Amino acid sequence: MFRTEIIADLSTVKINLKDKILTAGSCFSDAMGKQLSESKFNVLSNPFGVSYNPHSIHKVLRYALHNQVVPDHTYLTTQELTANYDFHSSFSSLKKSEVENTIKEVVGTSHYFLKDAQWVFITYGSAWVYERNDSGEIVSNCHKMTSSSFTKSLLSQKKVLESFDEFYSDLKAFNPACKIILTVSPVRHIKDTLTLNSVSKSVLRLACQTITETYSNVFYFPSYEIMLDDLRDYRFYKPDMIHPSEEAEEYIWNKFSECYFDSATKDFIKQWKPIFTALHHKPFHASSSAHQNFLTKTLVQLEELSKTVNVDNEIASVKSQFIPLK
Repeated sequence: MFRTEIIADLSTVKINLKDKILTAGSCFSDAMGKQLSESKFNVLSNPFGVSYNPHSIHKVLRYALHNQVVPDHTYLTTQELTANYDFHSSFSSLKKSEVENTIKEVVGTSHYFLKDAQWVFITYGSAWVYERNDSGEIVSNCHKMTSSSFTKSLLSQKKVLESFDEFYSDLKAFNPACKIILTVSPVRHIKDTLTLNSVSKSVLRLACQTITETYSNVFYFPSYEIMLDDLRDYRFYKPDMIHPSEEAEEYIWNKFSECYFDSATKDFIKQWKPIFTALHHKPFHASSSAHQNFLTKTLVQLEELSKTVNVDNEIASVKSQFIPLK
């Protein structure tokens, strides 16, 4: 044995292909959201943009639960752009009204999605936070404002738990059936130094353990542990040595699938994956009989799958590639 494989406990509560899933948090939530979307799940992937600390993640989720108008004092102007301290920098514009409308739209969309969602998948990235010196509020993004505008600190486990409790109470009041999966991001936050990154991840991991022991319908998936102890090799990182490689993401995704998906969903993914891969393959000779036969075969498969999931776009794409007989 040259490695220690992490076998995640099989969840007693399973995810079905028809379930609605919202992902939120660090960039690893984007990666998982992409996998879910490509596998034909009904997913709203990280709608508020990347956020790392638990307090900020819970805060934007509570905005959505209440369909709340984001307070005016959370907006700022920097380098001619208006942005918001609680949202990612992708929510920025030369016009404040455009940012307000975009944020209002995403909060509203998330509100109605969460109303009957079965799952919220949250990835915590860092316990390090930046507090505004003028208001004492924790921000999700500093938007390149001067460091003198903030005070950096480490969230305590107690504060993470208090923040989670507020979110959990609001979620259960809004959608009692919704379940939560927590994970600690496998992305390394070396900006804080590797030593302090370890301190941060330890706070997050301990908080997750306490949360899953305290609250019903809250589960933990060991993404961080799989990356750290199972895939403990730099070849599983991208060239930046920070983010997991595509191979690592695929490996973690397969572990997640095995742990949470019901048998029907696993069977569908096994059937869908080769079709999805083939559909994204660009042929050298689109008019060749081999490719036209492939299209015919793929169309039959898609029409069969259309009884289970929406593949209208894929069917239209295949049909558009047929060469009419002369």
